[in-house]
Amino acid sequence: MSLRAAPDGFTGVAGVIGDPVAHSLSPSLHNAAYEAAGINWTYVAFHVRRGQAAQAVDAMRNLGIRGLSVTMPHKEAVVDAADIVTPAVRALGAANCLELDSDGRVVAHNTDGDGFVNSYERHGDSIAGKSVAVIGAGGAARSVIEACGRAGAASVMVINRSRDRADSAAALAGDAGCVVEPAGAGKADIIVNATPVGMAESPGMPLDPELLSSTQTAIDLIYYPLETPWLNACARRGLNTESGLMMLLHQAAIQFTLWTGAEAPIEAMLAAYAEKAE
Repeated sequence: MSLRAAPDGFTGVAGVIGDPVAHSLSPSLHNAAYEAAGINWTYVAFHVRRGQAAQAVDAMRNLGIRGLSVTMPHKEAVVDAADIVTPAVRALGAANCLELDSDGRVVAHNTDGDGFVNSYERHGDSIAGKSVAVIGAGGAARSVIEACGRAGAASVMVINRSRDRADSAAALAGDAGCVVEPAGAGKADIIVNATPVGMAESPGMPLDPELLSSTQTAIDLIYYPLETPWLNACARRGLNTESGLMMLLHQAAIQFTLWTGAEAPIEAMLAAYAEKAE
């Protein structure tokens, strides 16, 4: 049973905007983190309809909302409405996090890519010097590609059906970026599925597991289900595997710290996810 006090005039308010948004796990993750950290904050879901992102950013300024997570369909629209954008947001053209700074300005961040890097590096390993193959060229893929390039990956290989989109995504990694055929994934240290293939509504395999070997790590950004058919097939071939849950938690942890200045209690956030998933 929670012993958190009711919100009062000193409570920091954060939330998530999206359409739809009722399904979001973010309130559970962030509120568990606030309770574990012992800070007077609360986090709610705001249903903001398509086309109303700019109004939501204005409300953030006018109401003193300290932070907003941003989900579909607003990730692009909030960029133009923000006062300041980070280099990553400028490169990606999309933000998933808004921060109200001490001067009342809205700063647009993208924590997805850094969340991926932090989740991989949490056991002391490093993206620097690794070769990374990313399947897909959409928003999630682009965030991972940009962050891996910034983190010093030796190469960031993009695998995508559309060559134009693949070229554009690979360019985000700078000199490390390149476009390869699916067989090129066999040369990577880390293979990342950044497509929806493997979710219930998108069955199939994003990449033939036969192209991979036990010396590699396979990461699927999907976190529902936690074990996709592709990850299971990779595990049977002896690969190290990981779902998208840790990226989800670590990108949320970056947001927590941006807004509160406190270190995020990852274990409490993980426990909140486990409770919600039961």
